[in-house]
Amino acid sequence: MSLSYIFKRLLGMVPLLLGVSLILFGVLHLAPGGPLDVYADNPSVTQEALDNMKRAFGLDQPLPVQYFKWVTAFFQGEWGFSIRTAQPVMEEVLARVPATLMLSGSAFVLALIVALPLGILSATRRYTVVDYFITLLSFLGISTPVFWLALMLQLLFAVQWKLLPSAGMQTIGDGSLPDILRHLALPMFILAFASVAGWSRYMRSSMVEILSQDYIRTARAKGVSSRRVTYSHAFRNALIPVVTVVALDSAAILSGAVITETIFAWPGLGRLFIDSMNGRDYPVLMALLMVGSFALVVSNLVADLAYSLIDPRIRYD
Repeated sequence: MSLSYIFKRLLGMVPLLLGVSLILFGVLHLAPGGPLDVYADNPSVTQEALDNMKRAFGLDQPLPVQYFKWVTAFFQGEWGFSIRTAQPVMEEVLARVPATLMLSGSAFVLALIVALPLGILSATRRYTVVDYFITLLSFLGISTPVFWLALMLQLLFAVQWKLLPSAGMQTIGDGSLPDILRHLALPMFILAFASVAGWSRYMRSSMVEILSQDYIRTARAKGVSSRRVTYSHAFRNALIPVVTVVALDSAAILSGAVITETIFAWPGLGRLFIDSMNGRDYPVLMALLMVGSFALVVSNLVADLAYSLIDPRIRYD
């Protein structure tokens, strides 16, 4: 892949993100209510105080003016201040990034380690008991609601057996690595479980298709062992369609697992998104949505890079 292609893709992100920001800004501000509604029914807050707050946050200006000022400042690194906490938005977002990277990164790696071998095993043992068992587990993982499974595991491991903590990132006053890993175990498993179910099915489908190709039959006819045929000839080619799914899902995982972080009170971007949405904190919501959009766009570029690494015949000029 040439550097000029990467440079063109990076340039193409700018108008794309501008368009996304315009749509997101409009949808947020067209929704009923507003960030100051929480003060409207408070008898101690006067109308004059509400008007002053509107002027302070620029909410009294027309929407086009608000958007122009916001997008100009945002792309200059000035993300504004949170309406809920009056703290800089960038500081609030960056403070939550390490927790999200810890949870999402570990879940992503775990899902890859488990999903790919399961998909290969299911494809090479097609229509056997092993294949049916893995398929059953995959369907359960895809169909089981994340929130229900999280609550059940909390009830089982934290309440009944008291083996793992039910929520939080660390015990107050502890914060050691073993303590953090104990808090990480349940949300990491929940976040990885659904990904394993989906990715293993994609891996199985791709491997089944590749294993039926003529060059695979030729390799077997020449006496190449089944293990070498699977991992040296079929696996690499079967990865190409799987990479697309993994890249798109990784953007969602890394931008913050909203449900998982909320149930387990994990102090990441997903939890921040829920808190900001409940408080109609427009500056923080826009920042989080733009971070997620940027992660999705970058994941597509990473997928293209991965294609050329997996299959040298793929070239982007």
